[in-house]
Amino acid sequence: MDRPRFHLAFPVRDLAEARAFYGGLLGCAEGRSSPDWVDFDFHGHQIVAHLAAAPDGVVTNPVDGEDVPVRHFGVILDLASWRALADRLEAAGVDFIIPPQIRFQGQPGEQATLFFLDPSGNALEFKAFADDARIFAR
Repeated sequence: MDRPRFHLAFPVRDLAEARAFYGGLLGCAEGRSSPDWVDFDFHGHQIVAHLAAAPDGVVTNPVDGEDVPVRHFGVILDLASWRALADRLEAAGVDFIIPPQIRFQGQPGEQATLFFLDPSGNALEFKAFADDARIFAR
């Protein structure tokens, strides 16, 4: 089934830095741009980095024993792609907020997850479910 794609705009402090991070490290193809913003293909979704003041500080909520950033975005990958990304981020020396791990182990929503900040302080989460059919399971 085809699903709608999402669009997310977020602040960054420097577009060259955003291009290096999203285009270089994460491998997102660049789309349209202007002197004030740049589009990226984020696993088939459109994200737009806008040159603006980035948020100060990270507000968190506890989830399965971890302090999860409340304001974050990301994508659900298959497990092999998630592992490859985790390995690439670890090799690049990314400072994780929450390092690669399995959350809700043995429960319906079991998932691999990791959190880190982009250079402007925006929190990203990448996850993979043990069983994609259980993404919304209770």
